[in-house]
Amino acid sequence: MTHRSLLCFGMGFSGRVLATRLLAEGWTVHGTSRSAEGCAALAALGVTPWQFDGSTPLPSQAFDGVTHVLSSVPPGSPRSLDDDSDPVLTVHRDDLLACGAAWIGYLSTTGVYGDHQGGWVDEQTPVAPNLSRAARRDRAERDWQALTPAAHIFRLAGIYGPGRNALDQVRRGGARCIIKENQWFGRIHVEDIATVVQASIARPRPGAIYNVCDDQPTPPEEPLRHAAALLGMDPPPDVPFDQAELSPMARSFYADSRRVRNNLIKQELGVQLRYPTYREGLQALLSQG
Repeated sequence: MTHRSLLCFGMGFSGRVLATRLLAEGWTVHGTSRSAEGCAALAALGVTPWQFDGSTPLPSQAFDGVTHVLSSVPPGSPRSLDDDSDPVLTVHRDDLLACGAAWIGYLSTTGVYGDHQGGWVDEQTPVAPNLSRAARRDRAERDWQALTPAAHIFRLAGIYGPGRNALDQVRRGGARCIIKENQWFGRIHVEDIATVVQASIARPRPGAIYNVCDDQPTPPEEPLRHAAALLGMDPPPDVPFDQAELSPMARSFYADSRRVRNNLIKQELGVQLRYPTYREGLQALLSQG
């Protein structure tokens, strides 16, 4: 079997699911975390850990034998950097070029499309970010594409999965259904992210951009109401958006409204989503406890 080795920068919620799958298939997996505790957690999974804070380079041996690279590190982090550039590219541009990886992936966001007032977008829709963090992601996408033809861009919708989902929000109490007319959100189960990335690795198309979302964008209150019904609890109260006391970060998520098509991952990569809507995803999470 051909040796396959992944180096994942920022191995967090999504990366760990992918790592577990690849390790089971005989891959060597390296991953970075900003903390010693995070590195210990990666080691417990069977991942070779490297501590990376976005400013201090990894040792050269971290790139030895690497055939595939994935980054989920957001641009502009850590906060100590003076600019909004991608820290992985800033620190390791030459190493990434020298390692000759056959496939490189970058996890971005559907936020780069900006506000379409509830309209549909796909990979052919011009990007028009209107939030600063989305604009940084747009710049990072272009920087990764300029680095190498091997780059693949994955624009992720809102991620949910074990420990991060509407069931947990309702169980904790204090959840609210923020009602804003013509507001649409997209989402994707963390397992389906791994499925899409694996499919791209199996069928690489240099320069590809993929929307990674499920089949059913919805107003944000729908999954909360469904989660409450699954739990046999009263639905969270409705609160009009203009009356909701939200942090600036939480409020910013309501600045854009769009519905994102995922046809390309099905047509080109042959992906069949395990959780095509939030209903299947939440039911599975409830069954898994």
